[in-house]
Amino acid sequence: MTGDTRFIHPEGLAPSPSYTHAVEVRAGRTVYISGQIALDAQGQLVGIGDFEAQARQVFGNLALALASADMTFGHVVKLGVYMTDLSHLATMRRVRDEFINVTQPPASTLLQVARLAMPELMFEVDAIAVAAE
Repeated sequence: MTGDTRFIHPEGLAPSPSYTHAVEVRAGRTVYISGQIALDAQGQLVGIGDFEAQARQVFGNLALALASADMTFGHVVKLGVYMTDLSHLATMRRVRDEFINVTQPPASTLLQVARLAMPELMFEVDAIAVAAE
C-alpha cells in the first residue's frame, strides 16, 4: 500500500536490505493473518524434510489468505517468521523475495523456535496487511 503508508529507515539504526525498521499506517483496512504452515488445501503436509517446498507452500498460503481479503503481498506491512533451523535462512529469503515488494519490504521479526505445531514443520509465517478504504 502506498499513500497512507510510510516505510521508514530511521537514522541511527543499522540499514537492512531485507526488512523495514518501521512502517507507519495512517489510514485503511487492516487484516491480521494467522501463522500459515505448509499444509495444502486438503490439510496434507507439503515438503516433509524439504525446507524450500515448505516455504513455497507457506507463502502460497499467505497469498491465498491475502486474496480472501482482496489484498496482495503489496499490502503486507509486517511479517512474523518462525524457523526451526536458521541454516535455511538464505533459502527463506530467496523464496520470500519472490512474493514481497523487495524495494519496500515489510517490517519483520524472525525467530528460531525449537518446534512448531507439528514435528515435521520447519517454517511458519504470520502477517499484517493494510489496504486503503
